[in-house]
Amino acid sequence: MDRLRIGLIGAGHFGRFHALKLAAADRASLSGIADPDAERAKAVAWEAGCEVRSVAELLEISDAVIIAAPAELHFELAAQALRAGKHVLVEKPIAATLDQAVALAGMARAANKVLQVGHLERFSAAHGAVTARMGKPLYIEAVRIAPFKQRGTDVSVILDLMIHDLDLILALVDEPIDHVDAVGASVASAHEDIANARIKFSNGAVATITASRISLKTERKMRIFSQKGYLTVDFSARKLTLIGRDIGMKLPGFEEFGVEQASWEDHDALAAEHLSFIAAILDGAPVAVDAEAGRRALAAALAVSAAIDEARALAVASGLV
Repeated sequence: MDRLRIGLIGAGHFGRFHALKLAAADRASLSGIADPDAERAKAVAWEAGCEVRSVAELLEISDAVIIAAPAELHFELAAQALRAGKHVLVEKPIAATLDQAVALAGMARAANKVLQVGHLERFSAAHGAVTARMGKPLYIEAVRIAPFKQRGTDVSVILDLMIHDLDLILALVDEPIDHVDAVGASVASAHEDIANARIKFSNGAVATITASRISLKTERKMRIFSQKGYLTVDFSARKLTLIGRDIGMKLPGFEEFGVEQASWEDHDALAAEHLSFIAAILDGAPVAVDAEAGRRALAAALAVSAAIDEARALAVASGLV
C-alpha cells in the first residue's frame, strides 16, 4: 500500500481544515466525511471533493480515520475504529478520562494499529526551535490567551487551550508531576474560561501556565530558564531570543554571555501532523504523539482541574466567594 484511504469523522471548524489538507495530500486520499450535521458535512465534502458517508461506511472503506468530533465522543469513536481494525488520529484530548485513554492504548496495541493524538503544537516550527536550543528546563512560564469564541466551550479552557502548553512542557521536562496548584473561573460558559496553574515536577522543575479565552487580545508566549540560559518565545510573532554563555552576539560588559535571536517562517503544522500519521502507518515510523503522550497530557489537565476544584472549595469555605 502506498496511498492511504483516510476518512474524517467531524466536519466542524477544525474538521474542515483536516478535510482540505487530506484532499491535497500526496500519500493519502479523503475517503469521505461523517458528521451528524448533514448540511455542514455536505458543505465541507463539496469543498474537499469527497462524499458524505456514515461512520459505519467510512470504517468499511477506509484504512484510517481522523476523529475531529467533540471531546466527549473521542473514546467512543476511536474505540469503534480500532475495533474495526483502522488506524486512528484523534484530536486532543485523547479521551474524557484516564481509564478511557488507557483502554484506547490497549486496543491499539492489540490491533497493531497506529493511534496518534492531535497535539498540533508538537509539529510546529516553534517546538523544533525550542527543543534544539534548550536543555532540561528549571522553570517554564507559558501564557496562552485569546478573545472569546463559542467554539470549544464544550470543555474547559484547560482542555481547550492549556492542554497545548501542558503537552509541550511535559515533553520538555520529561519528568513525573509532583504537585499542582491552580485557580480558575467560569465567566462566559459553563466551564472554566480562565485558569492559572503552578506545576512542580519530581526533579524540582516548575512550570506556571496561564490560559484564557476571555481576553481582549491573542497572546502565545513562553519563557524558559535552564542551565543553558534564558529563552523567550513569541509563538504569534514567530520569534525567539536566547541569552546564554558562548553563543551569538556578545553582550557589552558581559563578554561571557551572548544573545541569539531566531525566527521561523509560517509552517503548516497540520500538514506535518498528517505526514507523521501517514509515515507511521505506511513506513513504520515512530508515532510522534502516541497514546501515552496523550494520556500524560490528559492526566496533567485533569490534575489542574482537580486543583481548581480544591481551590474553589477552600474559597467557598472561607467566604471568599
